[in-house]
Amino acid sequence: MISEASRPVSQYISFLIAGDEYAVNILRAREIVEHGATSRVPMMPACIVGAMNLRGRVVPVIDLAVKLGLPPTEVSRWTCVLIVEIELDGEDTRLGLLIDAVGDVLTLSEDEIEPAPRFGAPVRTDELLGMAKMGDKLVMLLDIDRVLSPAELLASTALGPSDPRASPALSGSHGAPVGEGDWP
Repeated sequence: MISEASRPVSQYISFLIAGDEYAVNILRAREIVEHGATSRVPMMPACIVGAMNLRGRVVPVIDLAVKLGLPPTEVSRWTCVLIVEIELDGEDTRLGLLIDAVGDVLTLSEDEIEPAPRFGAPVRTDELLGMAKMGDKLVMLLDIDRVLSPAELLASTALGPSDPRASPALSGSHGAPVGEGDWP
């Protein structure tokens, strides 16, 4: 019998998106920052809401809800940006994830993680590392490298929010498509 101390464990940072709990490996998370001003970048996929200045470094900000096929994040007082680091073209790159709220640090053993189901999850199963059993609830463990790969970001939508042909769900605050007239 394997003792509790010898079971492999991993830590994840959890967060909420549209009422569901997700998590990424804590080794990929760099910091959590208050939601603030972002500058829109024309012709980006709809999930990329803009870029932010993080201590002199330009960091793209991705609305993870939109990337996962959910309605855009509604900003509240708990909305924040989780800064993660992924490898893009052989370089470590920081990206911001717009999330509804930050959760907890989860310490999970292998037996607390189930394989991703083949159906019923709000994300594609190839974007999940698995699902963590936390009492009565499940936490979706995201494969952040796959979710944020350049091919996946571009495939999330063909038109960005700054394209006037974007769908109404991706339009500006007044229901009109976001376009040149919306720039400050």
